[in-house]
Amino acid sequence: MERLTNKEEEIMQALWQLEKAFVKEILEELGGEQHYNTVSTIVRNLEEKGYIDHVAFGKTHQYYPLVSKEEYTKRFMNLAMQRYFNNNYKSMVSFFAKEEKISAEELREILELIEQKE
Repeated sequence: MERLTNKEEEIMQALWQLEKAFVKEILEELGGEQHYNTVSTIVRNLEEKGYIDHVAFGKTHQYYPLVSKEEYTKRFMNLAMQRYFNNNYKSMVSFFAKEEKISAEELREILELIEQKE
């Protein structure tokens, strides 16, 4: 699975939210800040990369994701774990704790989830 650019990821987020959409609907989901042709080009790139596919309605195409948000998130998180934390989850959690991005209460909730799985 090829890594997505920020713009591709933004369009995938919109498509995951919409589940299936025409370029015009994706554009609306993005808040209309992008140009139609730009979004259309990125959508075609996503299709070439195997992230999405389409159903043709005459000259118009309705796109839908082939890769789920969960599948992409798992792949991205595994890559981030390798690159930034040497596959050490303790290092990752410590990083977020030091940056004050996770509270003690949230850590307790995570610990409860871990204990429930055991």
